[in-house]
Amino acid sequence: MQGVKSVKKTDLNARFLFIAPPSVETLKSRLEGRGTETQESLNNRLNQALAELEYSKEPGAHDKIIVNDDLEKAYAELKAFVTSE
Repeated sequence: MQGVKSVKKTDLNARFLFIAPPSVETLKSRLEGRGTETQESLNNRLNQALAELEYSKEPGAHDKIIVNDDLEKAYAELKAFVTSE
């Protein structure tokens, strides 16, 4: 989120992509399933994700939002975005 805001202030002709989880509950489940997060780091990541999801709703924040609920579909959308002009 901060990186997007910083790059938008430059003269770079960047395009902005946000890959979103299907839901916060799904994100939490995925993070817990990895077994790599402490409760504190899990809470921090979820709080950051909530802030990023809210920012993604702002008009013009991103050029494309891909919901990562189906890997093949998300990949196809990513590929189409990257190869388009």
